[in-house]
Amino acid sequence: MPQQRARPQAGAGEVLIEVSACGMNNTDIWVREGAYGTDDDPEATASWRRAGDNTLRFPRIQGADTAGRIVDVGEGVSSARVGERVMVDFSIYNGDGKSLVDIDYIGHGRDGGYAEYVAVPAEQAYVCASSMSDAELATFCCAYLTGEHMLDRAGLAAGETVLITGASGGVGSALVQLARARGALPYAICGQAKAATVKALGAEAVIAREEPDLIAAVTDAMGGRPLDVAADLVAGPMFASLINLLRPEGRYTTAGAIGGPVVELDLRTIYLKHLTIHGSSQGTRAAFERLHGYIESGTIKPLLWQTFPLSQIHAAQAAFKAKDFVGKLVMQPDAKWQAVTPWSER
Repeated sequence: MPQQRARPQAGAGEVLIEVSACGMNNTDIWVREGAYGTDDDPEATASWRRAGDNTLRFPRIQGADTAGRIVDVGEGVSSARVGERVMVDFSIYNGDGKSLVDIDYIGHGRDGGYAEYVAVPAEQAYVCASSMSDAELATFCCAYLTGEHMLDRAGLAAGETVLITGASGGVGSALVQLARARGALPYAICGQAKAATVKALGAEAVIAREEPDLIAAVTDAMGGRPLDVAADLVAGPMFASLINLLRPEGRYTTAGAIGGPVVELDLRTIYLKHLTIHGSSQGTRAAFERLHGYIESGTIKPLLWQTFPLSQIHAAQAAFKAKDFVGKLVMQPDAKWQAVTPWSER
């Protein structure tokens, strides 16, 4: 059972949120496992902030993708905000939000939303008028903000092509929708069993990751179109093929490496093709505001697969690691838990 903690207080410039839902992310697992490595030792036990000040302090409540209602405000915040239904921009910017060099996040540098209440900076609690449920709102923040910043970094423009790996996961499925929102043409790579579900998100075509000749399969699926951007969440043995698929002056962007973080790279391919490689994590304030606009306008849709009561967090993380779903899993305080039908069956 979850441990009991005192109800947090809203500090100056903060609001207190009664949590109704909080989405689950790979980062929850990898931080718990210390699976981030270091610059000189990829096998080292390390948290998300690999270098510099480690802001992870124990005990720590995880959970980044929080939705709920404001029930109290701190000094300097209008009491008129009490009662607002909000979703939280989970980043801790430590600056103006344009540079992400010193970024942290709620659920790591401070307590997050796997709880009944959480205090957050008032400016990062965004009012939501959407007809989506709170559990659906909790599917967006980390995955979609990460995806939007990946596309920002790569400069993906309308009419361009983008190849998305790991397209059945939280960030991958977000990227399919976000690329469409920009007017780009998304192509997706995922397991064969999930191909039809990913195609329904709006992918131009889906290539099974089991294909023995990935380059040939992608080239055929794209019908001769050049590949402008590779948005990679898998890496591992697939990395070299993605680099080779890119057109001259193409761009590669990554925010994950679930297939293996250590890869082989022929630098001659990079410089002879004038390629650009972007690392990406989280996103800027401007990217979150754009994401919030997409949600409010209905431009993107929630991909809620399953909800779990907070008391079953161990089972939820086991289900998350099994990866037998497309979209997002969401935690809810036990008193607010409601079972849902997976989005693809509605």
